[in-house]
Amino acid sequence: MKDRIAAKLTAALAPVSITVTDESAQHEGHAGARPGGESHFHVQMVAAAFSGKSRVERHRLVNAALAEELNGPIHALRLTLKAPEEA
Repeated sequence: MKDRIAAKLTAALAPVSITVTDESAQHEGHAGARPGGESHFHVQMVAAAFSGKSRVERHRLVNAALAEELNGPIHALRLTLKAPEEA
């Protein structure tokens, strides 16, 4: 799932840098956590697509790119999104 998230975001937003971390182990026993993990992720990304966009607009871009995953296997997605001039 981690690689799938990175691939979809790379295709959709052409980031300068992207790091996807599976944080599922930190949420064991929490609602939405699945055995075996791959349910909670942190995405850190720098992309020109975020320039001039508000935090909400940036999140919407990512959520649109990952709509299928957010409707299924991903329970939680923590986002750290920056434009190149902010990195």
